[in-house]
Amino acid sequence: MEITQYIASLSEEGRLLAAAAEQAGPGASVPTCPGWQIRHLLRHTGMVHRWAAELVAEGHTTPHPDGGEPDLDGTALLDWFREGHDHLVRSLEAAPTGLECWTFLPAPSSPLAFWSRRQLHETTVHRADAESALGGPLSPVDADRAVDGIDELLTGFHARPRSRVRSSTPRTLRVRAVDTDAVWTVRISEEPPQAVRTSAANPGTDTTDPGAGAADPGTGAADPGAGAADCELSGTAEGLYLALWNRLPLTAVTLRGDRSVARLWTDNSAVTW
Repeated sequence: MEITQYIASLSEEGRLLAAAAEQAGPGASVPTCPGWQIRHLLRHTGMVHRWAAELVAEGHTTPHPDGGEPDLDGTALLDWFREGHDHLVRSLEAAPTGLECWTFLPAPSSPLAFWSRRQLHETTVHRADAESALGGPLSPVDADRAVDGIDELLTGFHARPRSRVRSSTPRTLRVRAVDTDAVWTVRISEEPPQAVRTSAANPGTDTTDPGAGAADPGTGAADPGAGAADCELSGTAEGLYLALWNRLPLTAVTLRGDRSVARLWTDNSAVTW
């Protein structure tokens, strides 16, 4: 995805989140975030938006603290959320292409691309949370955006040492988006998960890191994206995106193989602030 696509989608997702929150009301329970009400969702997401906007607008090159959550509720809270979301979108639109600022994951191509992408997926997932409070269908996520979000989650968030997805017995989880050619192989061990994305049309090609995934001619080492998996999750890119973020149950996708591997993911993959 291009930076302009990230920002345009972020703008729309924030509007959808606010609309769902307004319809549900501040005291509505958020089923996808046990213990949260809409007021907690707005305070958290609005705080993250302002934090990211400050990093981008002021060009902080080292970690910078967030401003905390406000003691607001009702209409005042909703207005505060909308103002912060608009400020984030404007800050990203105004940022120079060569922006230099801190990122907490490897930037896909630049810090500006990182923050545009990260805030899009942050807002999309929390928009799904807000809509879950209404009990109806969720707004759709197109396949390209869902694939991008799965990439960020598997090869970014869970490549970090803080990932709690670990197993004393090595396990392999495969994730297959049936409406695209994207396939991810996730190696789970006592170390942080190692995820490799390959193409279903060309399974020997690693599409996340050019040059990775091919056999080493000196050692004959196998393609890390090939071989049998203990468990496979397959479905639309959108369904997998939301299920891997624990916003849809595993029943929303097709599971083959050892269910305990999928449960290992769902029980330990939550990303916390």
